[in-house]
Amino acid sequence: MSFRVLPTIGERHTERVARLSGDGLGTRCLMDRGSTKHGPRLDEEMAQEVRGLVQSGRTNGRVEEFHDPEPAGEDQPEPGGGNYEGGAPPGMTYEEVEQRSRLGRFIPRSSLPGDREGLIVGANELNAPDDVVAQLAKLPADETFQTVNEIWAALGHHNEERRT
Repeated sequence: MSFRVLPTIGERHTERVARLSGDGLGTRCLMDRGSTKHGPRLDEEMAQEVRGLVQSGRTNGRVEEFHDPEPAGEDQPEPGGGNYEGGAPPGMTYEEVEQRSRLGRFIPRSSLPGDREGLIVGANELNAPDDVVAQLAKLPADETFQTVNEIWAALGHHNEERRT
């Protein structure tokens, strides 16, 4: 048999449980839930959510080992290591890639394909810096360019080599 004693106003909610043992004598347990804002079921759910962080004593906060991420394989790089700054394709340096990218930012798609004058107008619409406009002004006047790579090559720079 069990019964609940309802708390009085301002008193902490506690549950009193009386159990009958095999010999007929009742034993009493006093259980303090520790919260008056939530019901017992919600308290248990909230406790379960943080159980891994409280019990693990480890930095990743996982109690069960099977939740741990697997380590990298022998031929795989370690996560978090290495330089993720970017790379350069064969035939170009990192600085050349950045310069070509900067040039391409100020050439709108609506200007391609286009000639030197159309590219300069498009760059000015995008408020291109003076050095970018000066580079575009060096392009041959009688040639039409399809891509930023063609513009870059016409300015005397190298594009990446094709992989085979």
